[in-house]
Amino acid sequence: MTGKKDLERLRRRKRRKQRILSATVHLFVWFGVAVLYYIGFSIFFDTPFEYQLKHSTDRLRSEYHALEQRYDSLSRVLDNLADRDRNVFRILFESEPYDFEDEVEQRQAATYEKIVGRSTRQLKRELREGVLAMEQQMVRLNDSYLELQARIDTVGKGCNNIPSIQPVINKQLTLLTASYGMRIHPFFKTLQSHQGVDYTIPEGSRVFATADGVVRDASSRNSTQGQTVVIDHGNGYETSYSHLSKINVRKGQSVRRGDIIALSGDTGLSLAPHLHYEVRKDGMRVDPIHYFFMELTPSEYQRLMRIAQSGMQSFD
Repeated sequence: MTGKKDLERLRRRKRRKQRILSATVHLFVWFGVAVLYYIGFSIFFDTPFEYQLKHSTDRLRSEYHALEQRYDSLSRVLDNLADRDRNVFRILFESEPYDFEDEVEQRQAATYEKIVGRSTRQLKRELREGVLAMEQQMVRLNDSYLELQARIDTVGKGCNNIPSIQPVINKQLTLLTASYGMRIHPFFKTLQSHQGVDYTIPEGSRVFATADGVVRDASSRNSTQGQTVVIDHGNGYETSYSHLSKINVRKGQSVRRGDIIALSGDTGLSLAPHLHYEVRKDGMRVDPIHYFFMELTPSEYQRLMRIAQSGMQSFD
């Protein structure tokens, strides 16, 4: 009896193990089927969230493609305009236009290459040296400012008799086309000394006195300079305004800085309507650009100098 009971117990234990093993196998099989089903469903079907993401990407892709086409179209238009502008500049001034963007890009690239090739320690040392040099320069500038302020205080009202503004409204700094120096004559096509600056402005534009003074000459006779106004500022400075269409002052009249003394024109030996402006110090003609300090910041002064140097042909 005991042997039969033990045998029966072993059979029941064996059947229990078989059921457990069968259940485990079925569980793994169903789990594998579920995984395969999920993988197959994910491959052939999208969830609503995935569907929305894919279609949002499609919209972004189509918008990007449209923007890319618009950008290419605008780039071509801008390139065509730039080419036309350069051609007009070459025909009118017989020189190559000044390329500001290319110069800035070259400077930035050169600066970047210098920085990349240096170590952190070297950059820190150069930064400290740069800060120290800047502090020393600030001290010198402060001393120079104090000295200049003292001179201004001693000069007093005489500052109003120093030419210090532009003779025309030129806020965008784009009207000055020929500067002081050797320039190509528009009619003789030879290099000649151009001892003033030329502003290309429409005929009838207002011309302003650049400092207080007395009109020394208001000439309306025919000459190469056309109708001209000369103002004596009483401190060794004289200013001259040529190729005018109308003169609003008379000889001996006192004027103040900013007074409208004439209207621009195309009289005399002139290529196109413009104003020729000169500054004289003790009888010597000097570069007028150095006498716009009242209305130009240092950066605007540098920009105006670059613009002026880009043109090689004068208008008179």
